[in-house]
Amino acid sequence: MAAHAGTLNCEDFSMFQEVLKVMRTIDDRIVHALNTTVPTVSFSGKVDATQTCKQLYESMMEAHLSRDKSIKACIAQTSDVVGQLREERTKDSDNLALIKQLRKEQTKLKLMQSELNVEEVVNDRSLKVFSERCRIHYTPPKVK
Repeated sequence: MAAHAGTLNCEDFSMFQEVLKVMRTIDDRIVHALNTTVPTVSFSGKVDATQTCKQLYESMMEAHLSRDKSIKACIAQTSDVVGQLREERTKDSDNLALIKQLRKEQTKLKLMQSELNVEEVVNDRSLKVFSERCRIHYTPPKVK
């Protein structure tokens, strides 16, 4: 089940998290990927570690960017819903169903925003592991 930008379910937070989990597979498996593809010094003649590290880095960056875009798209979508509900509440401040729906959407928005922090931690961990194993083989381009 490949998950790419735009396939996150923004309405249902548990589905949103489930798809994110799948999208984070590359980061969960980075140590394994590095151990099985980047040789130790004694085996370095048999594999092009530079190319391997470069490809791994590029797919990791693509995954990070894709998740970031998807999370931010859901945040924007949920923010719009919260905005619309707030507007409706100003016209109908006694509507309990509306107030309940607004609170639900605000909670979901906070949870989605916290996923950006999780994302930062996951990405930092992956990049640290990557640089420990690949720094002598491949130097990623500097990010602005």
